[in-house]
Amino acid sequence: MSPTLLVLAAGMGSRYGGLKQIAPVGPSGETIIDYSIFDAIRAGFGKVVFVIRKEIEADFKEVFLRKLEKHLPTEYVFQELEMLPAGFSVPEGRTKPWGTAHAILTAKQVVNEPFAVINGDDYYGVGAFAAMAAYLNGLTPETQAHFAMVGYHLQKTMSQYGSVSRGVCQTDATGFLQKVVERTKIQFTGDGKVADLQENQPPLYLAEDSIVSMNFWGFTPAYFQLTEQLFIRFLQEKGQELKSEFYIPFAVDELIQTQQAKVKVLRSPDQWFGITYSEDRPTVVDSLKALHDRGIYPERLFGGKVKGEG
Repeated sequence: MSPTLLVLAAGMGSRYGGLKQIAPVGPSGETIIDYSIFDAIRAGFGKVVFVIRKEIEADFKEVFLRKLEKHLPTEYVFQELEMLPAGFSVPEGRTKPWGTAHAILTAKQVVNEPFAVINGDDYYGVGAFAAMAAYLNGLTPETQAHFAMVGYHLQKTMSQYGSVSRGVCQTDATGFLQKVVERTKIQFTGDGKVADLQENQPPLYLAEDSIVSMNFWGFTPAYFQLTEQLFIRFLQEKGQELKSEFYIPFAVDELIQTQQAKVKVLRSPDQWFGITYSEDRPTVVDSLKALHDRGIYPERLFGGKVKGEG
């Protein structure tokens, strides 16, 4: 069974200033999601599932439905604040989504095979999808709690225009993840170093070659059962807060520490880039054009051939 690609695209991109997931950045108006799906198809993924909010469904379908219908099955699921386990309710005044780990849980009813999870506003590279597909296709019934993550060097994932959130990782000698800590305000300091700059706390300096998660994960359906109970505990402890979020790294780290799952860290030679702020867009546009010029992508993604193909 071919793996599925789960695209997290429910956020409006508040720092970017708009719905960045469908902003045109390619030479022919392609979105970053188009590149991820194109790379996933040639790596052997068999279906794509978008996690969005109901209010942006029409915009998403206008951009992707006709484009993708001839290439692979496409489904949409919705991440809404009200999607909570029995006995819980949304606290008054909360507008912020419940986080990326909650977003995955919304896809439980439509994902029954190994699957990869990506952000909708990040470019991961051809090699990253090939490595993830190979890993997921190699899983057996005995390794259903063996997950994966594509790791990148921190200095290759920064924005020059403000802070970013990254899962900072520690691995063992065999390449398995030992610990992942979500750092939510990483940015360059005045002297050119990299630090997590939380309010009312001293800077936490980070090594530039630290391995970080860019939310490119590989899971099996076992993920859903394992994390549902973690989400309930999260709601019990932080569910009345207005801005608390249930992040994928939080859930994964808990599963590792309790030995319920193992996570292999995959490495990709590709350069990551993405749009966190509107100022990032010109760099992304130039980088994608260069990849087209090198023949990594055809002139038009869904209708052209890659250089060297028959």
